[in-house]
Amino acid sequence: MPHRIRAVVPLLLVALTATACSFTAAPGSDGAEGAEVDPSEWNDVVAAADGATLDLHMWGGSTEINRFVDEVYGPRLAELGITLSRVPLADTADAVNAVLGELEAGRSSGGSVDLIWINGDNFATMRQAEALLIGWAEELPNAELVDWDDPAVAFDAGLAVEGAESPWGSAQFQFVHDTARTGETHLPRSYAELADWIVANPGRFTYPAPPAFHGTRFLKQWFYELSGGPDAWVGSFDEDAYAEAAAPLWALLDDLRPHLWRGGETYPGDIADLDQLFANGEVDLTFTLLPAGIGANIDAGTLPATARPFVFDTGTIADHHYLAIPVNAGDPAAAMVFADLVLDPDLQAAKLDPAGGWGDGLAIASDRVDAAQAAAVGDIVDDLGETAVDQERLAAVRLPDSLGALTRALDQDWDRFIRQRQPRS
Repeated sequence: MPHRIRAVVPLLLVALTATACSFTAAPGSDGAEGAEVDPSEWNDVVAAADGATLDLHMWGGSTEINRFVDEVYGPRLAELGITLSRVPLADTADAVNAVLGELEAGRSSGGSVDLIWINGDNFATMRQAEALLIGWAEELPNAELVDWDDPAVAFDAGLAVEGAESPWGSAQFQFVHDTARTGETHLPRSYAELADWIVANPGRFTYPAPPAFHGTRFLKQWFYELSGGPDAWVGSFDEDAYAEAAAPLWALLDDLRPHLWRGGETYPGDIADLDQLFANGEVDLTFTLLPAGIGANIDAGTLPATARPFVFDTGTIADHHYLAIPVNAGDPAAAMVFADLVLDPDLQAAKLDPAGGWGDGLAIASDRVDAAQAAAVGDIVDDLGETAVDQERLAAVRLPDSLGALTRALDQDWDRFIRQRQPRS
């Protein structure tokens, strides 16, 4: 493996090995009613998907990502006879609730959701409800390009994947500043420094309200720093230990409230809202999850040309995002075709390249592709420039995500203690 490719290895995805499974196409789907969908018989899967409309439910808060999905994946699916219907979500939980609602109502087949862009707590919710197909992901033709032995991908937020998800990409939390307003030497490099920075720059900072993904991720990292790191929060969840460890966070956020944008009386709804405040010059920091940087955001005009990402010395959470098929999906064959398509090395490289409109991390292992494909990835990484954090630097500060129980607890308590201002015992 070329040396220049090694830096992107931490961005790759993995899952657990499972035996081959077959599934039955749901009555009422666009595919043949009752037809067997066995991913180990790939030609049959492709044939079953021909003529289908794939209902892909995904977070729709990024214009750049939406455009990439429509303009890159859409035509490739059309060549296979599949029509892509991208269903934008304000919150992935909306799709999760739709599936659970259908199952509760007895709709065990022909469901409205074929495929969900998912990870973390939403994945845990669906697994616990037995609402996902399992064992199919490793049987996809392009699954051989995924390093399925990496425990970082075998577990999604502490829960074994077990073939219930197929990797799509990877992400790592970063902060973004505008060099025209804030120089490198004036940036906070930890949450402790950020607290001081907020006080010293009143009204110039805010964050998306949890459970918006970026807001929750920002909050969780602060909790990590105050509680001594992630180690205690990747195993079983201890509610009493959590309550004790979280108390200083709520107290600190209360103290900082009057120094936030609009005095902490309101918060952006999602990252798009925060990016707009940043671009308008109302706040001085925003966030990104893109390992390959913010070049696509700058090209699209959503961030200023002088914006640059940076990371805290105390670490930032890196994880992977996946595609999952509900157990009652109307078109499981079309869903599998899409999940396989996005693992294509050329499409993975296009997704990594900010010039292509995204900048998302890889889902395949660079030592499992041919030399030309590996070289293409290396060229992209070499050309990222100042609009991306150095890949070795990202790897050095990489932190694991936690169990879904911690995510839920932080979201719920933020709502109680910060948004509603309920008294803390």
